[in-house]
Amino acid sequence: MRILHTSDWHIGRTFHGADLLDDQRASLRHLADVVAAESVDVVVVAGDVFDRSVPSADAVRVYDDGLAAIAAAGAAIVVTSGNHDSPTRLGVGSGFAAAGGLHLRTSVASIADPVVFSDEHGDVAIYGIPYLEPEVTRTELGVDDARGHSDVLTAAMERIRADLASRDARSMVVAHAFVVGGLATGSERSISVGGVETVAAEVFSGVDYVALGHLHSPQELTPTVRYSGSPIPYSFGENTHHKAVWLVDLDADGVSDVRRHDLPIVRGLTSLRGTLDELLTDESLSIAEDHYVEATLTDAVRPVDAMRALRQRFPHAVHVQWQRPDAENSVDYRSRVRGRSDAEIITSFVTDVRDKPTTRERALVESALRAVVGEPEQVASCEPLALFEIDAPADGHRVAESA
Repeated sequence: MRILHTSDWHIGRTFHGADLLDDQRASLRHLADVVAAESVDVVVVAGDVFDRSVPSADAVRVYDDGLAAIAAAGAAIVVTSGNHDSPTRLGVGSGFAAAGGLHLRTSVASIADPVVFSDEHGDVAIYGIPYLEPEVTRTELGVDDARGHSDVLTAAMERIRADLASRDARSMVVAHAFVVGGLATGSERSISVGGVETVAAEVFSGVDYVALGHLHSPQELTPTVRYSGSPIPYSFGENTHHKAVWLVDLDADGVSDVRRHDLPIVRGLTSLRGTLDELLTDESLSIAEDHYVEATLTDAVRPVDAMRALRQRFPHAVHVQWQRPDAENSVDYRSRVRGRSDAEIITSFVTDVRDKPTTRERALVESALRAVVGEPEQVASCEPLALFEIDAPADGHRVAESA
């Protein structure tokens, strides 16, 4: 039997505000292509199918189309829920869906109820452990004093091992958890609400293979305990990762082979640095024109409307920041402001975040400072500094409002 291990689809997630549904749709089509090309029997999805507990209608359509493509390619599907999913919504219609080859394991009650497949060597029992929040699930799992994820997952695995002992079957556990030794990418949301979020790999002992979800890069913790990672990147910190799935082969004795299958890049990620003019004219950057781009601008003065300009060349630019060229050589804030007047500090701040203030703006700042410290006005030119006037009360006086 050949099983494809994937996870963390996060359908509906955005990337610095950019809609990723088209990319996610393409990534699920790639998974269906792998199923067909590799003659996969079962696809397991280890949680975080959606990016939010109440997904949009468009996200649900992408999910539905993806499942249909995988099923049409010839595989049954086993899905469990992650910390981003609503287990109730994701698991709706589970009994009916199973008749069509979609097996949903999203509740504590279903943890010891495996999906059983058969091949020429006998049965394969696949158990789904949804994301287990200790405070929510400890009573149902019979561990009222549980304070961390290790406690509730240990209780879940005890149920699984007890059921497995009554079967003559090879086994797989599909779980959404943070296992010690796994490396986060920065795009994962913490699964710890209270207590310790990590668990030891030994918690999952006693089964042939553990298909993990939650961490977004493919990684091997032990030969039979692995993360598949997400099918597309969700942060610029993942721009050096090559996304993949694991192909797990089971023979009569259990796992005979685990093979990594790298997925094609749907859209690349590129981090650029330089002046705006350099980024817009450097021919060597043409490779990034179809990528998601984040840019750090090093112009001496902050460019106006930089994102609009960048998108003329890089239409998928999603993030831009400005860093003064001398920022790396600057001393700490306390040293920089020591001995300087309030007006000088404010002027420096305006210069840093925009550009040098005009004479009129400096006069407004000084006027405001005098008002704050209680120093009486001594300049006859305060009238031109007024921003607007409020109609006078009954005594006939007018009040000038200034900065």
